Amino acid sequence: MSRKRMPLWLQGLAAVALILALGAGPGGVAAQPPGVDIRVNRVVASGLDRPVLVTHAGDGSGRLFVVEQGGHIRIVEDHALLPVPFLDLSQLVISGGEQGLLGLAFHPEYASNGYFYVNYTRVEDGATVVARYSVSAADPNVADPGSAVPILTIPQPAPNHNGGHLAFGPNDGYLYIGMGDGGGAGDPDENAQDVATLLGALLRLDVDGGTPYAIPADNPFAATAGADEIWDYGLRNPWRFSFDRDTGDLYIGDVGQAAWEEIDYHGAGTPGGVNFGWDCREGAHDYEFTAECAAATLTDPIAEYDRAAGQAVTGGYVYRGAAYPDLQGRYFFGDYSQGKIWSMVKTGSNPDTWSAPDLELDTDLRISSFGEDEAGELYVVDLAGGTVRQIVDANAPAWFLWLPLVARGETL
Repeated sequence: MSRKRMPLWLQGLAAVALILALGAGPGGVAAQPPGVDIRVNRVVASGLDRPVLVTHAGDGSGRLFVVEQGGHIRIVEDHALLPVPFLDLSQLVISGGEQGLLGLAFHPEYASNGYFYVNYTRVEDGATVVARYSVSAADPNVADPGSAVPILTIPQPAPNHNGGHLAFGPNDGYLYIGMGDGGGAGDPDENAQDVATLLGALLRLDVDGGTPYAIPADNPFAATAGADEIWDYGLRNPWRFSFDRDTGDLYIGDVGQAAWEEIDYHGAGTPGGVNFGWDCREGAHDYEFTAECAAATLTDPIAEYDRAAGQAVTGGYVYRGAAYPDLQGRYFFGDYSQGKIWSMVKTGSNPDTWSAPDLELDTDLRISSFGEDEAGELYVVDLAGGTVRQIVDANAPAWFLWLPLVARGETL
């Protein structure tokens, strides 16, 4: 795909901004002010039907891909929403409530192999389906609907708590799949604490090592039948997780039951098998705490908030873009029901520590997801309003506002 040539003076400007942005040092651990002033009034796509995700293909095209809950994947190219969907799965998907087309991840080698992966709830029975598709040979803006290769199917006992997010680990190239506990109040089947089921867990598959996948040798339960796909567990409904593209650290937004919303963390390079506590604990607080819970090693969240602040957390991303140096290294997350956006920053390692979350913005958006583009710029998705909006630093110099265009290789 052809790209517009970046003027040399703008290339230099982008390089200066990148140097400034990287001043936080490795892992983004640096002294930073308590909070920042952000805005989300830059709309990059509108007219969407219940959007739940925005991501990129990593192919140098600068395109954004937006998932609509009803089963369409749409493309935003050159600031325009293309009229023809990239892929239409609406006939395969049951949509409504917490069901639908919920996840999309492009293979790290998408530019050469054309593979991408989707996660949806199946129309026949609501089961979770993870499948691989391919882009068409004739048009990079259209996928081949007949190219489906089923990867994994997991029965769902209830229509809620489906999880649904997909992402490839930046350090290992494995596909991670977020699974909710199967639904129902209080995890009635105790799925999240049971590694004999794939519900209530974060799964990790080697999609390049076998047909349809292989189990990574360092998965914590690789030798345990029925549990070998599990990387971490003890999750209620992981609604969006992400990897810090610089460090590989993993952040998970886990929706609470009735009292606490939480952000969980798994540091890069640490073994799998982390138990995030549900339903022994909700956040850092006892829920159904039994003798078995007391004997387990439970990991508390790095951040939590109660129902006075919000009712459904949406996990976000660590900012690693070049356009806004003051945002560098901050992890942004939000709340679907209240439209609030917080940020926090990693302040130390060994042990890992963070600043307290700062409330950065209080909006009227229904925040269904955050996302990042190829350059690391961040976006927020409004399900009710049908928009994708860019997160910008309201205090940045005016010339910095051009840098997202520069990063995509576009002229002004």
